[in-house]
Amino acid sequence: MPLSALNSLYFKSTLERHEQGDILRDVQFIEWAKLEDDGELAVAERTLQYCVLLSQDCDLEHDYGNRKDTNSAWKDKYLQSLLLCPAYPAQSFRDGKHLEKVGMVMRPITSDPWKRLTQLNDARYHYLESSPDLQVPELVIDFKHYLAVPRDIIYGSNSYVATIEIVYRDHLSARFAQYLSRIGLPDRATA
Repeated sequence: MPLSALNSLYFKSTLERHEQGDILRDVQFIEWAKLEDDGELAVAERTLQYCVLLSQDCDLEHDYGNRKDTNSAWKDKYLQSLLLCPAYPAQSFRDGKHLEKVGMVMRPITSDPWKRLTQLNDARYHYLESSPDLQVPELVIDFKHYLAVPRDIIYGSNSYVATIEIVYRDHLSARFAQYLSRIGLPDRATA
């Protein structure tokens, strides 16, 4: 079935657990912490305005079920962290301002590259259309930006917005995996 055959890109999940393709908003976490030479702990906090949960749904389901089974002595299905990709509001991404809060300004994206990006013809990026009814703006995922956040941070927050329909999330997951599995070849032009 072509992606355009579905009526909606998103839905509101009724599950008690998170699932792959969940769009989350205002996720706050400690990005890193390190012990300084003087013994003080330096901490960098971060808030993701939007992000998409990319951990495999079967792992999320088994984690949730195993934690609910209080009679089980085994904890081997527990997830320690969840894989997230920041999802940047499209206009700030296009303007190159999506990472200003962390001190980085990116190159603005001009018309032709932007068209390729929104048509999913650039392997590095994934574009998500807006759904005003579900409060989902136009979003862009940069596959070079991903992180693992402790599971309890996500479950302890009230950050859920909507879930990407299964065929779209499958497409997103496949594109993400394809991008991460690429192999860098040496530049033979200088050899």
